[in-house]
Amino acid sequence: MTQQDWPTQLRERGLRVTRQRLAVLEAVHAQPHRPAESVHSTVAEQLPDITVQSVYTVLHDLSAKDLIRRFDPPGAAACYETRTEDNHHHAICTRCGRIEDVDCVHGEAPCLEAPASLGMSIDVADVVFRGLCAACRQTQAESPASVAA
Repeated sequence: MTQQDWPTQLRERGLRVTRQRLAVLEAVHAQPHRPAESVHSTVAEQLPDITVQSVYTVLHDLSAKDLIRRFDPPGAAACYETRTEDNHHHAICTRCGRIEDVDCVHGEAPCLEAPASLGMSIDVADVVFRGLCAACRQTQAESPASVAA
């Protein structure tokens, strides 16, 4: 992963540069697709007094300014990532929960078109692919008894 100039990006969006914001950005950038509680665990290693509520507040503020993207996987807690510059999608393993980015096959947002009868101007189209990741497929192939269960 490339080093980001978080202070400049915060200032460009009208946000003060704080230790909490920098720590949350670094945590999300280093390990994308994690929920707030997991981000808090990482940030608390650096800032032991930070609360879960403070992390939620920072995540909300950063999302509102497009420094991070909130992703809501079906049936799971919201996850966060710093990849905000495009309209990409996600693939989720139905066994282990691993989440991977999937580039939009049509290139730019929105990469799907809503029916004209909807009467809306669509900015983003979210697609979630669900299936087994390579590691889970391998595990399944090695233990065929688990398929029959």
